[in-house]
Amino acid sequence: MVRVLPGVLIVLGLAFDLMTPPSFTGSPFFSAAPLIAAPLASLLATALTGALAALVVVLLHALSGSTWKVEALTELVTVLTVSGLALLINRVVRRSGERLASARGIAEAAQRAVLPTPAERIAGLHVSAWYEAAQADAFIGGDLYAVQDTPYGVRLAVGDVRGKGLGAVEAVAVVLGAFREAAETEPTLECVARRLERALAREGMRRDSLDAVEGFTTCVLGEIPPGTGVLRLLNRGHPEPLLLHGDGRLAVLAPAEPALPLGMGELGAWPDRAEEWRFPAGATLLLYTDGLTEARDRAGAFYDPADRLRGRVFPGPDALLNALSSDVRRHTGGGATDDMALLAVGRPGEGQPERRRTVPVVRRGERE
Repeated sequence: MVRVLPGVLIVLGLAFDLMTPPSFTGSPFFSAAPLIAAPLASLLATALTGALAALVVVLLHALSGSTWKVEALTELVTVLTVSGLALLINRVVRRSGERLASARGIAEAAQRAVLPTPAERIAGLHVSAWYEAAQADAFIGGDLYAVQDTPYGVRLAVGDVRGKGLGAVEAVAVVLGAFREAAETEPTLECVARRLERALAREGMRRDSLDAVEGFTTCVLGEIPPGTGVLRLLNRGHPEPLLLHGDGRLAVLAPAEPALPLGMGELGAWPDRAEEWRFPAGATLLLYTDGLTEARDRAGAFYDPADRLRGRVFPGPDALLNALSSDVRRHTGGGATDDMALLAVGRPGEGQPERRRTVPVVRRGERE
């Protein structure tokens, strides 16, 4: 409808000029047509719109016998001048669009580098991930996830860095880089957590953009040893993971003792302790950031994933995250005030088929 508006304006200007006394003119309609076309149409279409508007002005004055009057020439010059400005606007808009497309391409490359897509299967486990940035046109923010096959089993991390913007993205890169290295070499999750703590403290002293005093990262570290049906978790101030069983039962994996987030070691020292849970075949582990639990509806009610998922059965991690992301968008009406990262890891049961999954990154303009 908007794209045909320039043509509609020319038709309206023509009708107005023909149906009104000679003292009235449709010049405003003719001048507005190329300006409307400039940001919406191509350079050629904008030029044709301006040329058509000028041609209609000439024809109208030819019919009325006032072609060489001052008023007619002034009207024609006005339309031609506005058409020239419209061509300039079109060119500026096109260049801006090209730059924006380039910036988005760079952002997508950065997203793939910082938060790479997990493999479809890792050590026999089904893995699915979802990331949604709250900031418009952003691909990544302050939330993070990672899954890695190590000599000690599959290790994973989901976290939320304090703050937003480029500083938060830098902190995400620091945490993920430290995790990938520590997960391969450290024998326990406790040792991994200490490595992350040291990495944040070290980089906070080096970089002005990383807050060395008030910066912190909530994080859940997980470990799934091969062939044991055991899940180990270490929670540093992060929302509790959920374990969905194949029969619809749901367990909230809350730590026995709350712990401060990473980066707040100066406020107190305590020994990290990983806790163990059973991880039976057919069950799915769901980890998420507070962008999920802090999502509100129009009445201000928070989203409760445990309540919404209890009693429901999903064929795998893919179906779980697709249903969950759609449900939270319905709950909020499509809006979001914080980044949201979801990670689901399923232990397949007997005869469970292979599944494919995607890891979409959703921007505000693309939400349902």
